[in-house]
Amino acid sequence: MMTKVFDMTGKEKGEITLPKTFSIPVRSDLIKRAVLAEQANRRQAYGPNRMAGLRTSAHYHGVKDTRGSMKNKEMARLPRSHNTSGQQNMKARRVPQTAGGRRAHPPKPEKDWKQKINKKELKLAVCSAIAATTDNTLVVGRGHKYTGQLPIIVDDVFNDVKKVKDIKTFLLGMNLKDELERIGKRKVRAGRGKMRGRKYKTKKSILFVSTKDVKGVSNLSGCDFKTVKTLTVEDLAPGTMAGRLTIWTEGAVKKIGELHG
Repeated sequence: MMTKVFDMTGKEKGEITLPKTFSIPVRSDLIKRAVLAEQANRRQAYGPNRMAGLRTSAHYHGVKDTRGSMKNKEMARLPRSHNTSGQQNMKARRVPQTAGGRRAHPPKPEKDWKQKINKKELKLAVCSAIAATTDNTLVVGRGHKYTGQLPIIVDDVFNDVKKVKDIKTFLLGMNLKDELERIGKRKVRAGRGKMRGRKYKTKKSILFVSTKDVKGVSNLSGCDFKTVKTLTVEDLAPGTMAGRLTIWTEGAVKKIGELHG
């Protein structure tokens, strides 16, 4: 399948033959599984210290006929600290229902959160996510404001761009003004997250894919940059939803053909 290649002004420069990867059926089930596995595999284990709530000299006083027994004293038979000053004397400690006690069923740091996925399934998920970037229905369904030709392929001159101004000029030339306006709006997060360094939510927008690093893309709100070798399923389908608006360089398309056919 032939498709157009554009220059940095948004004008047609020539044509290129797309690899077969761009025309395979979209497997949304595999894409979802691969994204969830990728998210799970980078999850950090967490849990309390094993001695949390147990650093106390409190012990059980309910045994009958022993010194300090609580039998017949109308006191709950719980581990209690004794020979301490003030209100801390004979205060219940250690067990979950007491102040400062251990948790009953805390998260375990040794729990393995990883999810396995077969190599062939992962490769098919990547190829399927790449093919989804050529489907206008999926791209518009994600909320992107673009109705032109897909995929968008730009000349390799894009690799030498260093200023955000030049990238915006190219995007305006590709009739992506509405998309730039969409990502320019920020939403205030609901809930406690506003107090934890994540007050605003920004929309996921254009993904740029090339064969080498391009400076300046990271300064565009909601936009990401990846090389072909570092491209993952989650980059192409954030939140397991395939069809992200992607701009490829001519060299990146050829590299996709070499890697995936």
